[in-house]
Amino acid sequence: MKQSAEQTTLKPVATKYVYDALKEKILSFEIYPGSRVTESELADLFMVSRTPVREALLRLESEGFLTIRPKQGCFIKPINIEELGEYYGVRTALEVAAVEGACHYMPESELQQLLHLWSPDQALVEHSADQMEDKDESFHISLALGSGNSTLVKYLQDVNDHIRIIRRVDFQDEERVKRTYAEHHAIIEAIVGREVDKARNLMKRHIQRSQDFAKTLTLTQLAKKKAGGSRFERS
Repeated sequence: MKQSAEQTTLKPVATKYVYDALKEKILSFEIYPGSRVTESELADLFMVSRTPVREALLRLESEGFLTIRPKQGCFIKPINIEELGEYYGVRTALEVAAVEGACHYMPESELQQLLHLWSPDQALVEHSADQMEDKDESFHISLALGSGNSTLVKYLQDVNDHIRIIRRVDFQDEERVKRTYAEHHAIIEAIVGREVDKARNLMKRHIQRSQDFAKTLTLTQLAKKKAGGSRFERS
């Protein structure tokens, strides 16, 4: 049986709706890390058929937010603070290598564009946590690309995939957003001046502050959500 034009149009709309809503529930810990969810539960929750739920789950799995186990259900990725610390350690090494390379190879024109994008004045513009996380990740990838080392870019993207949830939490605080702009701007200024040691040290402190803040906030939110309970099972 052929689908009508209206059904064909509504399908991606429903999938995006489920994807966006489910991702928000995961990132806000409304669905607790490690919880088990099923297609039928989510279809009832979002009042849609199982097809857009299935497609949204596949996309979220590809992005590392959950694991789909046939005949068992879907399991939200648990948060392991110690493991995240290890990823941040690797990230610091990669980011330091990126700013070193950027100091030597990144064109002045690209650096001037970043200076404008990360002017502290821009912090006054309202951003959602998702928008800030995307912009922040783009900044760090831009420096890695500017280093001219494509392998470094690949590894940094892989690390980002593993720490995206905790990084997103970092941008739910207005003061952290302002500090991020200020710190990024200072890092770019050091690269523009080709001050390698200064750029390295600024980046190290930037990553450490981000990790410390996100870890503290994540643990606080996890404790609150755990105490409040969840409609979904925990594995």
